[in-house]
This record gives sequence, structure tokens and C-alpha cells, in this order.
Amino acid sequence: MFRAAFHLTLALCLLGSAARATAGTRVRLETTQGVIELELADERAPKTVANFLAYVKAGHFDGTIFHRVIPGFVVQGGGFTAAFQPKPTRPPIPNEAANGLKNERGTVAMARTQDPDSATSQFYINLKNNSFLDHRDTSVAGMGYCVFGRVVAGMEVVDAIAAVPTGPGGPFPGDVPREPVIITKAVVVPLAPAPRPER
Repeated sequence: MFRAAFHLTLALCLLGSAARATAGTRVRLETTQGVIELELADERAPKTVANFLAYVKAGHFDGTIFHRVIPGFVVQGGGFTAAFQPKPTRPPIPNEAANGLKNERGTVAMARTQDPDSATSQFYINLKNNSFLDHRDTSVAGMGYCVFGRVVAGMEVVDAIAAVPTGPGGPFPGDVPREPVIITKAVVVPLAPAPRPER
């Protein structure tokens, strides 16, 4: 009886360790609309995740706005202050869109220019399945946009951001929230301590 209970406890601990090993790093975005928690795809998009975490740890996202909000499409942020001043960025990163992850509702992906390898700090959250943004081939037109995580809490906050009235703002002719939606703080969420096996 004792041996069976011990083996069951050990198996549960091993399962917990495996789950923690495959779970991605979590980041909490505290915004003026509420809190959004992301789980990052550390193994599927390692360079993209490392880049995003470097911005988080440097405080880059603190005080930035969601400057592009299109209902039924995406909310985008990470590059501008509330005064529409662009924030300095790190060098662009390689596009890891060929990682098998899809631009589905609730996923987070890197924004970029027409150059597939031009992503720096700006990211977007998909409001619906946007398969036309997925990787198709290695051509410039087919490279797609790299998904590197997903919303695991606060999707209702993302939807609330998508519902704010928009219009022109700063250098943008439209799709800018009339009342700024600000990321007040972005932080890495500490891993929960592993449960200790019972003796």
C-alpha cells in the first residue's frame, strides 16, 4: 500500500515536471483596460521569445500604447508612447514563422514591414483566425508573420480593447484608440514552485 502510494506520488511529480518543462514563459501585460497574460512558445520560436523577453525585462513596453486596433482582425502595440513617439528598438530578428504555429484567435505574433526579417518590438494579438498571415513558403509574400505565444488569461480584456472607439492619431490616419490604451507594465510571471513529494 505504501509502495503504491509512493509510486503514484512520484508519477504525479514527474508529470508535473514534464508539464512545467513544456509550458512556456509567461508574461503579464498590465493595461489601462485590464490584465492580459501571455504564454510564450519558448521551444517553437526561441529567437522571437528571447527578443520579446529582452524588451520586457528592459521595461521597453511600459508606457507604450496599442496604436492599431481593428475589430475582427488584430490589436497591435509595443512601439509608441502615448505621445506617439517611437521607442528605440533592438536590431531586427529572423522570421520564425515556419514554426507550425498559426495566427489563430488569441495568439500573439510579431508585426513587421514587407521585409520578412524586420520585426523588432511591435506585436499583435489576433482577434480571430487570420490564416492569411500564416507561413506558406519561403518567398517574401509567403513567409508569413511569426506566432510566438498565446493569451492564457484576459482575452476579455483584448476584446474590450478591440471595442474602443478609434480614429486618426499621431502619424496614423485611422485605427488609433481615441482614448489611449496603455501598457502600464509588462513583467515576466515567476514560475510556481514545484510541489514537494510526500514522504
